[in-house]
Amino acid sequence: MAHNTHELECREVLARLSDFLDHQLSDAERDAVLAHLAACARCEEFGGAIAAVVRELRGQRAHTLPAEVEARLRDALHDL
Repeated sequence: MAHNTHELECREVLARLSDFLDHQLSDAERDAVLAHLAACARCEEFGGAIAAVVRELRGQRAHTLPAEVEARLRDALHDL
């Protein structure tokens, strides 16, 4: 839970994990995510697990998802 306006809540960190792993955040956003991960064991553990999955998947041969499946997946992840 955030203690001041510069700290992120868990749900905000989880919403940014994909962009964080893809290096798509601004420096300030990246620093805020890193600060939260350093202080929140649950998010650090979850984020580490997601990062491991992403690394594994990036090592696999790329497959194209059908547009409908991709849209449903994006919607589901957005709702987290």
